[in-house]
Amino acid sequence: MSVVIRNAVPADAATIHGFIVELAVYEKAEHEVKASIADIERSIFSVDSPVKAFICLKGDEPIGFAVYFYNYSTWQGKKGMYLEDLYISPKHRGGGAGKLLLRHLAQIAVQEGCGRFEWSVLDWNQPAIDFYHAVGAKPQSEWIKYRLADEDLTSFASS
Repeated sequence: MSVVIRNAVPADAATIHGFIVELAVYEKAEHEVKASIADIERSIFSVDSPVKAFICLKGDEPIGFAVYFYNYSTWQGKKGMYLEDLYISPKHRGGGAGKLLLRHLAQIAVQEGCGRFEWSVLDWNQPAIDFYHAVGAKPQSEWIKYRLADEDLTSFASS
């Protein structure tokens, strides 16, 4: 049975949410998932959303998803693609679905004139690191990711 990738639609919000929870469990961060199904539907599928998503299917069964958005590089003077999440259910890994989904996104990045296609991976997630190395991706160890979130963001914004 072949793998098919299609654009996600609002009716996929519950499926995407389920994959997000599965991914969070795998990443030992289930407690950090605050989004509801309604949040996913609103944030990904609203008319003005900068976010796009794909569903990966084997037959009629959703087996994974990807969520991405565009950013911008002042150094390149081009937009880039940022992959927020790429996830394939554990029982469907190893069959090429993840690579197919990643290649699909890379093709879109090239078609859209992106200068970069980037994502983050947890430093302990060796299977993902090995997968990304296998497709030719290179870590950007010279950059340190920073974040303001939740109370820290609110506190700084109001200071």
